[in-house]
Amino acid sequence: MADPADAGAVTGAGRESGADLNPDIPHIARIYDYWLGGKNNFAADRAVAEQAMTAMPDMRASVLSNRAFLRRAVTHLAGEADIRQFLDIGTGLPSADNTHEVAQRVASDARVVYVDNDPIVLTHARALLTGGPAGATAYLHGDVRDPAAVLAGAAETLDFRRPIALMLVAILHCVADEDDPYAIVATLSAALPVGSALVLSHPANDVNPTIGAGAAAARMNQMMPMKVTMRSKTQVSRFFDGWELLEPGVVPATQWGTNDPTPTALWAGVARKSARE
Repeated sequence: MADPADAGAVTGAGRESGADLNPDIPHIARIYDYWLGGKNNFAADRAVAEQAMTAMPDMRASVLSNRAFLRRAVTHLAGEADIRQFLDIGTGLPSADNTHEVAQRVASDARVVYVDNDPIVLTHARALLTGGPAGATAYLHGDVRDPAAVLAGAAETLDFRRPIALMLVAILHCVADEDDPYAIVATLSAALPVGSALVLSHPANDVNPTIGAGAAAARMNQMMPMKVTMRSKTQVSRFFDGWELLEPGVVPATQWGTNDPTPTALWAGVARKSARE
């Protein structure tokens, strides 16, 4: 665990070179930034984003519902569940209500480690993802497909003897089946102690086809090197194997922690790790 003297600081680790940044190659973090109304994106990112929105007009609403789900889940975990550590993989570009902001509003001593593989995210994270004086906020330039490196880097800030909330919010659709996303989640999960939590959301392929999620994914896959894989509720539920799902289970993101019946092409759930695992 990091020295307490580092509390409140933002740190970066891993590959930090801007050489990975190519504005002509769309990246999912910058595409999401565009959907969220941000300005840290390039023409190539906007082209993919617009094509996806043509196929799925509710895309922005879906992305916003995902952000709202994150806010509700972190508020619950930092509050009622009394968790003080968060490992947020697939951070994306800073926006409103980032994980550390939500957690530290509830518990000022919350410690958060962000992980993303886009170099432009690293630049903005250093500038904007600053924690409060009692907590800590760190950033790792890493990839969810290398869970061992993520865990090693996170251990510099987080204490793996105490509960940690693992945040996999709209990231696993970027992991192809051949990269075995279930093994990745299992590796990350195995490193967490009893009392930890898993917060996960994932674009769906088995909701009302008129929403257009499948067509949006197909257009994105035609236009960018990083492919996305939509999954069914059954497939998404498998990520929670070995965990105790909190009510109401795996549901549309709009329906977790709310009474909102609005459908969305995004499955979401929160679970705790018990001694029975």
